[in-house]
Amino acid sequence: MSQILIVEDEPRIAAFIAKGLRSAGFTTLVEPSGEAAVSLALTEPVDLVVLDVGLPDIDGFEVLARLRGQGSAVPVIMLTARSSVADRVTGLQSGADDYMPKPFAFEELLARIQVRLRPDSGSDQPMVLAHGDLSLDLRTRRASVAGRSVDLTAREFTLAEMFLRNPGMVLSREQLLSGAWGYDFDPGSNVVDVYVRYLRRKLGADYFETVRGMGYRLS
Repeated sequence: MSQILIVEDEPRIAAFIAKGLRSAGFTTLVEPSGEAAVSLALTEPVDLVVLDVGLPDIDGFEVLARLRGQGSAVPVIMLTARSSVADRVTGLQSGADDYMPKPFAFEELLARIQVRLRPDSGSDQPMVLAHGDLSLDLRTRRASVAGRSVDLTAREFTLAEMFLRNPGMVLSREQLLSGAWGYDFDPGSNVVDVYVRYLRRKLGADYFETVRGMGYRLS
């Protein structure tokens, strides 16, 4: 099981990322300090670092420089509220493997993490999720029902993946909303209900059960 170090000093964002990654089958370490993050990344079995640029002590660029200076080749995905091209170029030229501006949707971050870990991912990370006749191929991002290929949008695929990773478990609208639309979401939105209807139409209504007052469940 891959372990991911989350270097983020905003507790809400750090908790959001950690919760989503644990649901996706990863283990996580959370560290708000850049200095401490360097030590963790060099001494702990970390497979990937999600690194915020704006940290309270040293910034993410310095963290990255120290890691690369110590010979660490651990994949690093940088997160930042700075969206300028110059900052993105600085991050990538400093040795970052990827760069995402805030706010972001968790589905995109997860997809980028999976891509970066793909060459080194162990056999304990399943690349095909299945439940009954329904299956999702995480490498090709394709869905199938009873062997028949079904086209899903990126958001539909992410919702379906959340259900298949938690079969029989009731997922609240808030969980589904934050997992697919990101930490900066409107909790009053009915978009989850709309997209569950899309999944029912494409993958089969019997799979997605409404649990009144609680959410939805893959049955």
